[in-house]
Amino acid sequence: MERLDELLAFLSGFVTGERNKAFDNVLQQRTRYITVLLEDIYQPHNASAVLRSCECFGVQDVHIIEKRNPYRVSRDIALGSEKWLKVNTYSGKEFTTAEVYGMLRDQGYRIVATTPHEGDFTPAEFNLAGGRAVMVFGTELQGLSKEAVAEADHYMRIPMAGFTESFNVSVSAGIILYELTRRLRKENLDWHLTNDEIKELKLQWLTKSIKSSGLLIKEFYSNNFDNRQ
Repeated sequence: MERLDELLAFLSGFVTGERNKAFDNVLQQRTRYITVLLEDIYQPHNASAVLRSCECFGVQDVHIIEKRNPYRVSRDIALGSEKWLKVNTYSGKEFTTAEVYGMLRDQGYRIVATTPHEGDFTPAEFNLAGGRAVMVFGTELQGLSKEAVAEADHYMRIPMAGFTESFNVSVSAGIILYELTRRLRKENLDWHLTNDEIKELKLQWLTKSIKSSGLLIKEFYSNNFDNRQ
């Protein structure tokens, strides 16, 4: 990690002090305690709007299962939010939804299907202290697949007072993420990134922000480490 610290200090000299401070401030608000899984979202603008909400609320990771519908970014909607996130995609030809759930459970996540179901919770009722959780959102028309619902650990619904059956998927994600991240920052939980995660992310963000960053990194290692014993 010593080399990484030195590299970060070196690269930080190629961005303004204001931008460097912004990176540090945003990283202190980032979390992997809550994450999002999108199952086969059809409309690019909806998937992009979810990514934008994740970035705005400090949710660092997004997982996307591509079954019939490949994931595409709508640049006018995402507004560059995707470059600050870690977006993990899973081909439906290679992974079932249950298999992706299994991988997330191995990382310590509870699986929360966003659909009305027996014993469901609202975002205000959900037990955040129970551990890390992934919010699963489905397609615009059919919602989540039967597999996604059947294999989930918990279920979440948004209370509504009108005639329409459901919100648009990007609106649902925005409402849920707002409430959960608002509550998360008020509760005494270990929701922050680790120091190592912060350093790795800052390196990625600096690399994306600096022109010819690859050459600068090569120069840094050549000047500082190539001749060391």
